[in-house]
Amino acid sequence: MLAVRGKRGKRVRDPLGAVAAEADGARVLPRPLRKAVRFLVSLGSGRVRFPAHTGTIAAVAFFAATGFYGMSLGGHTQNVAQASTTAAGFAIEDVRVSGNEQTSEIDILQQLGLDGTTSLVALDIIEARKLIAELPWVQGVTVRKVYPSTIEVTLTERKAFGIWQHGSDLSLIERSGSAIAPLRDNKFAALPLFVGRDAETAAADFYDEFSRWPEIRSRVRAFVRVAGRRWDLRLDNGIVVKLPEHDVARAMKVLSEMESEHQLLERDIAAVDLRLEDRTTVQLTPDAVTRREVALKARDKMLKAQETERKKEGRI
Repeated sequence: MLAVRGKRGKRVRDPLGAVAAEADGARVLPRPLRKAVRFLVSLGSGRVRFPAHTGTIAAVAFFAATGFYGMSLGGHTQNVAQASTTAAGFAIEDVRVSGNEQTSEIDILQQLGLDGTTSLVALDIIEARKLIAELPWVQGVTVRKVYPSTIEVTLTERKAFGIWQHGSDLSLIERSGSAIAPLRDNKFAALPLFVGRDAETAAADFYDEFSRWPEIRSRVRAFVRVAGRRWDLRLDNGIVVKLPEHDVARAMKVLSEMESEHQLLERDIAAVDLRLEDRTTVQLTPDAVTRREVALKARDKMLKAQETERKKEGRI
């Protein structure tokens, strides 16, 4: 097929060639396939040459791709990546933890499953944060890789406000009432104790209200929630103060005045009932009741003796 050049030196295909080919009955390939066919013809005739070792490299790449695909299907990609990067010197050797008071470094290592062979490169930061955040004291956490072998963990921990007794279980709680963790030792013994159902959710507001009576609040051993509606105070000497459901301030004012004027809470009593607005009821201890009965009998005996004596003297 002849070609002629235009005025600007470009080759111009003879448009009559395609017409002639169609007239001869020859099949003409679509334009997008012509380059591919010419390349295959050149490859078959040896006019196209590849660099040395191209076949070897292509075979290695093919088998490598096949291997990675198989590992991916079998779920072993992470293991292979971890083993290879650990062997290259990226094993995690140091975990630096800051911001922790109640969370130990051992807890973090166990949560992450670090065993000395874990690769820093293969460590999933998002998953690591998620695992650490599951620890009971952790409120917020950031995890950062420091190459070649260090992890930096920064914690924000929850704050214990009080102790909540529900049944026979003791738990540390936040101001919001959310349980943090079971109480394991005496480290938090100075925190206020709240007892009963729903006591944890109402604890903070009720405790803050008692800041107006610090002398009495300091003597409270337990704040007991009764029927989810009102509170009893169990004092350090065993006295129970029964508060009303409403107008606690009125009841506490009465108690404070009685303590100031009569030292009521130092007496041998079992309970002070402030639930009724028009009267205050004081319950004696069993020993006090016994002593009172003995005193009343002695008084009655003395009165009878005096009456008998007057009769003998004829005054009656």
